[in-house]
Amino acid sequence: MAKIKVTQIKSVIDRSERQKKTMQALGLNKINQSVEVEASPAIIGMVRKVNHLVAVESI
Repeated sequence: MAKIKVTQIKSVIDRSERQKKTMQALGLNKINQSVEVEASPAIIGMVRKVNHLVAVESI
């Protein structure tokens, strides 16, 4: 599968608990932190739920 780089660009303060847990599940805790993950359907769905908080690049 392809890999994607997900970078947190906004804070999770004042966001719903569901969005906070989704960010934790992606492995993001701080602004400007990046993770490289496989582009599975589950990961793509999580990224779509928090797309206003993250930036995505394909690798």
